[in-house]
Amino acid sequence: MKYDFTSIPDRRGKDALAVDGLGKPGGFAPAAPKAGFDAIPMWVADMNFATVPTIPRALAERAAHPLYGYFEPTGEYFDSIIAWQENRNGVTGLCRECIGYENGVLGGVISALNVACSRGGRVLVHSPTYVGFTSALSNNGYNMVLSPLKRDEAGVWRMDFADMEEKLRTQNIHAAILCSPHNPCGRVWERWELEQAMALFEKYEVTVVSDEIWSDIILEGNRHIPTQSVSEWARQNTVALYAPSKTFNLAGLVGSYHIIYNKRLRDRVRKESSLSHYNSMNVLSMHALIAACQPEGREWLEELRQVLTANVDYACRFIQEHFEGVDAARPQGTYMLFADCTQWCEAHGKTIGEVEKACWDVGVAVQDGRAFHGPCHLRINLALPLSRVQEAFGRLDKYVFNA
Repeated sequence: MKYDFTSIPDRRGKDALAVDGLGKPGGFAPAAPKAGFDAIPMWVADMNFATVPTIPRALAERAAHPLYGYFEPTGEYFDSIIAWQENRNGVTGLCRECIGYENGVLGGVISALNVACSRGGRVLVHSPTYVGFTSALSNNGYNMVLSPLKRDEAGVWRMDFADMEEKLRTQNIHAAILCSPHNPCGRVWERWELEQAMALFEKYEVTVVSDEIWSDIILEGNRHIPTQSVSEWARQNTVALYAPSKTFNLAGLVGSYHIIYNKRLRDRVRKESSLSHYNSMNVLSMHALIAACQPEGREWLEELRQVLTANVDYACRFIQEHFEGVDAARPQGTYMLFADCTQWCEAHGKTIGEVEKACWDVGVAVQDGRAFHGPCHLRINLALPLSRVQEAFGRLDKYVFNA
């Protein structure tokens, strides 16, 4: 490969929550490992890979100019997004006016909900559920109505359209959050699934907030379908949220964006986003996005997708062959694995908390799936060099599931 996805970075002391946050009291981080084990960060949803070289070059070049005053986003910023959406997702007809800056996707979610419904209102969300949705909605006075995803006969997570319709029909719901690709399950929705979901939302006049932050992290053999592309109604009634942060490991720079085609909806969301007087772009994050969208960024991303696909293949095969009673549906997108330990825990008389503690003790810093409404689940980040993934699963084999 042209780019380095095999070196093991030392992130200690470099502002990395995934490493420096381990063992801190009062938080949601895994415990620090016992003596003799180094930490393998597999919890926070960022990558242990260096980003594409165009980005640090662009940041260094801009930082070398020692004036960092007020600025406006350049035409190149908007053109980069338009070109990226067209090249990656086949989006046509996107113009600058439809693109708006957001400090983060969750902030954009709340701004959109504030437009679509009133505080205290009900919002339909699929479960398992991204923990950020849970905290953002509860902190802002919204009530989640969970519609559980179901595994089909092939083990693939699917929306339960009958359950969705029953809840939309009976619970006075005016907004729904769609996670596409889905976090934590890793589903990349097929067009017919999105069409059926959007037809339900249209029937019950529900505004859709589509979190598509993972839309570039699509494993080989799958394709992302933008929610807004499946119908004209979807185009006019969906707030879609994107960011380069997952794709290029840029979460620490801050910077997301929305795409809203409906002018009335767009104007109201922008007004909501502005009310804090703190939803403002960082000049370095602008240059990072522009640099990421260069041809080299697309080339780097294709290699990354190959690496992540191989990591997922390895992890799923290892679980199937070595961890009897642990079930992990193969993700189609993201780099997160959602492993169900229910049968293993029942067979061994263990709780999921005890399993997590055993993982953490040997430095495998996985995340508690209960925060994602997975009652006996582990959420495992696979965006590491394959050698570290292999080391982690070797430890799980020796010290946890077959100890």
